[in-house]
Amino acid sequence: MQKEAIITDEIISSKIYIVRGQKVMLDQDLAELYQVETKHLKRQVRRNIERFPGEDFMFELSPEEYQISRSQIGTLKQGQNFKYAPMAFTELGISMLSSVLNSHEAIQVNIRIMRIFVHVRQILTDTTEIRLEIEKIRNELFNHGKNMQIVFAYLEELSSKIKSQQFGVNNRKRIGFKPDE
Repeated sequence: MQKEAIITDEIISSKIYIVRGQKVMLDQDLAELYQVETKHLKRQVRRNIERFPGEDFMFELSPEEYQISRSQIGTLKQGQNFKYAPMAFTELGISMLSSVLNSHEAIQVNIRIMRIFVHVRQILTDTTEIRLEIEKIRNELFNHGKNMQIVFAYLEELSSKIKSQQFGVNNRKRIGFKPDE
């Protein structure tokens, strides 16, 4: 339990990556948080593979994704190779890990990870709502700008008609009673 106090929300958040458009955590990071060896975590997953039915739960990184993750993470030693490709666990897969790794520490860490995923999702939702609101305001301003251009075009047209009528009236011969004569 002492280790649990050392694992901060920031540490957990820093281990969440975007791979294939999904927020994931890698097996080695999860093993570290759960205080188990990576090979033990992978073994338990493979023994219970039916609990991870698709890529929305867990997937193995391709060699290209693995190289990209190595450069992003920066914590792997040069020349460190793995027999198997790293596994990436989505939020669903991480929640399923608590049933595979049935220790008190794993359950407690899992609860914290789930809360952080929910928090991240809430932040993204709030950000999306703000972006939509900004886009709505931008569209309204754009439409107002268009409307103002139309109004000014009509005003310009009207003023040119009025000027032409004024000039036309002054140049015409008067008809009817002419008191000046």
